[in-house]
Amino acid sequence: MATSAWLIQLFDNQVLANGVIIQSANFGVAIRPGCNGVEAAIIFTAAIFAYPTHAWRHKLLGFVIGVFTIQALNLIRIISLFYLGQWNQTAFDWAHHYIWEVLIMLDVLMVFLIWIRTLPPKPANA
Repeated sequence: MATSAWLIQLFDNQVLANGVIIQSANFGVAIRPGCNGVEAAIIFTAAIFAYPTHAWRHKLLGFVIGVFTIQALNLIRIISLFYLGQWNQTAFDWAHHYIWEVLIMLDVLMVFLIWIRTLPPKPANA
């Protein structure tokens, strides 16, 4: 939450952050559980560590890069929803409940598939 508020304040110093709430003069969002990308990161982590490869360094590197990528997209989600909500409440509700929910899970899938593609090939005798 602090990072998203800081990024928004770079462009609009009228934006205030208080706890889990980011607000402007006419709109505010609360970053609640489920909106912070933790669930997406948990799903990604489970996929990475359940995948049948024995190279732990590949799993750890995939985990670090993947969780960072998912959290970066979630920052974009929060910022875009903040500005969308200032423009139109109906569009905000629709984007929040439908578009971004799907995009975050697609991000998890894409990062996971990219990670799989970067794994070294299995030895022929494995």
